[in-house]
Amino acid sequence: MEKYYTFRIKRYLPDEDPPQRWDEFRIKLNSMERVLDGLIKIKETRDGTLTFRKSCAHGVCGSCAMKINGKNRLACQTLVKDLPEVIEIEPLPSLPVIKDLVVDMTLFFEKNDKVLPYLINDEPAPERERIQSPEDQHKILESITCIMCGSCTTSCPVFWADKEYLGPSALLKAYRFIFDSRDRATEQRLEAITGEHGLWRCHSIFNCVEVCPKEIDITKHILKLKRQAVKKGFTGGEK
Repeated sequence: MEKYYTFRIKRYLPDEDPPQRWDEFRIKLNSMERVLDGLIKIKETRDGTLTFRKSCAHGVCGSCAMKINGKNRLACQTLVKDLPEVIEIEPLPSLPVIKDLVVDMTLFFEKNDKVLPYLINDEPAPERERIQSPEDQHKILESITCIMCGSCTTSCPVFWADKEYLGPSALLKAYRFIFDSRDRATEQRLEAITGEHGLWRCHSIFNCVEVCPKEIDITKHILKLKRQAVKKGFTGGEK
């Protein structure tokens, strides 16, 4: 069944004065269509200057993360039938806005780079692959599903107040490798994440869990990181 929805979109147009404003578009959508479908329809039929990111449209790439009715979500996962008739859309908070719903993700990706997000193992390479048991793989399975959309970090009050804070996404990435049985850089990563703006700044507020489109219990993973850090002697100062 089709019905009308009002999309109230926060615009940022750096070449205009003033650069920020709210625009409203009333469009007809099927109840099973998604917010992303509405944005595409607006861009194609009402305002071709509307700017937003999208790629896979299947909840895999994380490109279309934005704030929808006060909550960070993926536009491609959010069905309009689950929202009121007025849908308010803003860019992800706490990152610089480039244009409309597109934010500069540079700072976000820099945080992930700091935790060394790749396998480190200097042992002689096997002929085919580094074997991992199903049990060991299960320990990191949930963390692997992260699509790095930025929803968790930009919903974190600690990140709002401290842009140097690594944030939940980077800490989850650190967990993914610290608890990988094939990796050999646990202490190197713990040292990278336990500084002044790292692991111990997390206050377990659970905003990251609430907004994660892959339903990852990020706070649980961060708590496991804290236990590992204490076990290894990384308690906020030097080891």
